[in-house]
Amino acid sequence: MLTKPFEIPGKQLKAAGLNLNNQIHYQLSPDELVDDALMNHQGRLNDTGALVISTGRFTGRSPRDKFVVKDAVTAATIDWGNFNNPIEEFYFDRILEDVRNYLNSRKELWVRDAYACAAPEYRLNIRVVNELPWMNLFAHHLFLRPSEEELEHFEPDWHILSAPSLELDPVRCGTRQGNTTVVSFKHKMILIAGSAYTGEIKKGVFSILNYLLPQTRGVLSMHCAANKGKKGDTALFFGLSGTGKTTLSTDPDRKLIGDDEHGWDDNGVFNFEGGCYAKCIGLSAEKEPEIYRAVRKGALVENVSFFPGTNRINFDDASVTENTRVAYPIDFVENSVPEGTGGIPRNLFFLTCDAYGVLPPIARLSREQALYYFISGYTAKVAGTETGVTEPKATFSACFGAPFLPLHPARYATMLGDRIAQHGVKVWMVNTGWTGGAYGTGSRMKLADSRAMIRAALNGSLDNVIYHKDPVFGLMIPGTCPGVDPNVLNPSQTWQHPEAYDAQAQNLAAQFIKNFESYETIVAAAVTAAGPKR
Repeated sequence: MLTKPFEIPGKQLKAAGLNLNNQIHYQLSPDELVDDALMNHQGRLNDTGALVISTGRFTGRSPRDKFVVKDAVTAATIDWGNFNNPIEEFYFDRILEDVRNYLNSRKELWVRDAYACAAPEYRLNIRVVNELPWMNLFAHHLFLRPSEEELEHFEPDWHILSAPSLELDPVRCGTRQGNTTVVSFKHKMILIAGSAYTGEIKKGVFSILNYLLPQTRGVLSMHCAANKGKKGDTALFFGLSGTGKTTLSTDPDRKLIGDDEHGWDDNGVFNFEGGCYAKCIGLSAEKEPEIYRAVRKGALVENVSFFPGTNRINFDDASVTENTRVAYPIDFVENSVPEGTGGIPRNLFFLTCDAYGVLPPIARLSREQALYYFISGYTAKVAGTETGVTEPKATFSACFGAPFLPLHPARYATMLGDRIAQHGVKVWMVNTGWTGGAYGTGSRMKLADSRAMIRAALNGSLDNVIYHKDPVFGLMIPGTCPGVDPNVLNPSQTWQHPEAYDAQAQNLAAQFIKNFESYETIVAAAVTAAGPKR
């Protein structure tokens, strides 16, 4: 917490194109930012003192509207296509002009200096300029916070200019529609217009680090959570949204390093961030006590609703979005690692929410299987989460984070494979999805069972049990696990009709095989062979 006011970095802001004719609120405390949001009628407090806001039209990221400037810096290095949409530099100049003019026209702006990367040698200084105070609160929570001494000599490496109320002219600016997020590695800027979804700020910086660290510093950047045990052993949890990454890494028996973004160098892992951005749909004190307790004074809660006539949040209500979120500093988690670092990981967990109900609740992977399933990045959406989705739908997101990867997925996979081999890391797949049938027929894996299986993997209880090989996916499934009904461990035995299981397993296997076809020519034959069989 800062104890003295700091001089607004006027010359630096002018260099970024801001005229300083408006009132600049620099480096305000969370309490001051909450007060500003309430005074501007931009949110309300819930019964525990958290600020509850609406992000408006956008309640999630818009990958099709995220662009990277294609220039001499990026032309030959970015993996163009899919999520890496190119935009010409002259369009960036127009967007920058429009964003600057818009911000300069505001009566007030909120400016924050922060940084990414807990390891000092990789630190990236960031200056965030916000139109809205609660978005500046988000930046306070999610990025790392400089000390008073560091602020006195702060020089930004990158600028983020956020103008959520600005609608761009798509024809003039070369965008798909009026909203966009644009990254320029030449200008070292992220421009955000037309969207108030805070995740655009967070994931913009993540994309930068995913480009810079592997290429220039030899650091593997990862979309994963990390924690460490009482003996200092580090574990990583990879997974897409909704697979339990934050929930399972926030463990009362282990210290949380971070819940979403990390780097891995020769010394170990380090958090990119200074806070957590947890999904809170269905949140309860019984299932996720640490996250539930973090919804308190200072926290920022997005797109939830209240029980009628109260200021008590109804966490089960998805009428606004399934993607309800809460942002808070990592020290809101009592059992966290203040320095944000850990040693070389001993265990990696690939989390998947398999709505087809055919993947085992836990399985041990070989190095080749680890690379196959890492590149595949599988989870499944369930009926009802998107318009037109009436049955389980497979989602493959390379390296469990394709929208944030500027380089080819093989680059990250090669680095991970080298580290697995060098350090003898154990790799596990954990299905947090369905068992006994697909979504609509079976039931969701019990959180208590998932925790018990991960605990057993971490403490070595699964090292000497008997395993059997799944005939379709080739995964090694333990026959027993402390605290878990043995019948749950083998998915084929949980289905009432074996022939229905076989058909569903073949269906999912075929989707894996088709998705991996584009990678077969760039990975070793042994990696392709480690995938499912039909």
